[in-house]
Amino acid sequence: MNNAQLNELKTRYVASGAASPATQFAERAENALIWDADGNRIIDFAGGIGVLNVGHRHPKVVQAVKDQLDKVMHTCQTVMPYEGYVKVAEKLSQLTPVRGHGKVMLANSGAEALENAVKVARAATGRDNVICFTGGYHGRTFMTMAMNGKVAPYATDFGSMPGNVFRAPYPVPYHGVSEEDALNGLKMTLKTDANPRDTAAIVLEPVLGEGGFYAASPSFLKAVREICDEHGMLMIVDEVQSGFGRTGKLFAIEHSGVEPDIITMAKSMADGMPISAVVGTDKVMDASGGNSLGGTYTGSPVSCAATLAVLEVFEEEKILEKSQALGDKLGERFAKWQQDFACVDNVRHLGAMAAFDVVADKTNHTPDAELTGAVCKKAREKGLILLSCGLYGNTLRFLMPVTIEDDVLQEGLDIVEVCLKELSHA
Repeated sequence: MNNAQLNELKTRYVASGAASPATQFAERAENALIWDADGNRIIDFAGGIGVLNVGHRHPKVVQAVKDQLDKVMHTCQTVMPYEGYVKVAEKLSQLTPVRGHGKVMLANSGAEALENAVKVARAATGRDNVICFTGGYHGRTFMTMAMNGKVAPYATDFGSMPGNVFRAPYPVPYHGVSEEDALNGLKMTLKTDANPRDTAAIVLEPVLGEGGFYAASPSFLKAVREICDEHGMLMIVDEVQSGFGRTGKLFAIEHSGVEPDIITMAKSMADGMPISAVVGTDKVMDASGGNSLGGTYTGSPVSCAATLAVLEVFEEEKILEKSQALGDKLGERFAKWQQDFACVDNVRHLGAMAAFDVVADKTNHTPDAELTGAVCKKAREKGLILLSCGLYGNTLRFLMPVTIEDDVLQEGLDIVEVCLKELSHA
């Protein structure tokens, strides 16, 4: 079927809240390229929203999935366990920088991982409250919608959210929230809303994902760790988007040297196969009773096989080094755009987690969401998938596969530059 026929079916049968606004349908993909149902070639700078750090259909991952399909597709690991689950747990325990010996539970999505992290924290502390941050994004389930630091579009239409979730400001100096402001805000939240003795955990992204790719400083993360220790609260770090090599480390928190109690991860774990994980200190992870964690599909044998293959690819192809190198290339090009275009400001990257803001006025940092959307739309028309994000909808974020070929990277960046020239006033 072609794009037009598929769009007709989408309009008729797919719920509007779940339907993509895109009119092209993926037919096949390889590394950083997608071909649609009409045969058009498209460069992918979105990577399934940070899921494809090792590229579409990495051969090693595809082979691992095929091999697993010849063995076991599903048993439900709580009924009949299998090697893949425990091997993934072993690897993640060894690689994840939590305090002490790590233990692992696997789930299906980032939101599930965050839900279970909160469950574990409540069981370990006997407390209910959770503190999150402005601009944070943790998922689309009810608990994670309550935890999100942004209402639209995730929670706009769905009524009351769960309670015992409180908010503190995330440090974004560019938008007038200094590190000192953020820490004072967190301390005020503990004084006015969330009594520390009733608070199970502080949950934060070391680099905001949907909130705009703003990285918290090592000193801020260390201060949060100290506040958690002072009050017996757990520190939960959400690495769903920033993890698995996006920032040049396996996890973004490693840039700070801080060891959380729990880390959640998903997205690029399995190169497109659905899986997530909660990794935490053993005593914390063992706090709840038998059969209290899990689900029918959690830690699928096929997804576990893909995860193990991804971890091999990271070693064999030096993905972390490639992420640093890609980030340097992006940073260099962004810096040139910031000089050349009046609308490009606040360029930034941590490894290959890279972005810049589109503004109407650099002096006042005035967001220009309309121009941001127009750049994304025109880029799609020219054969490039590009995503925006941020509280103000004016951040262009770049999540192309770390394995992208250099000529494809430069072709995609040239398209962005042309779009900026056509739509903005340099």
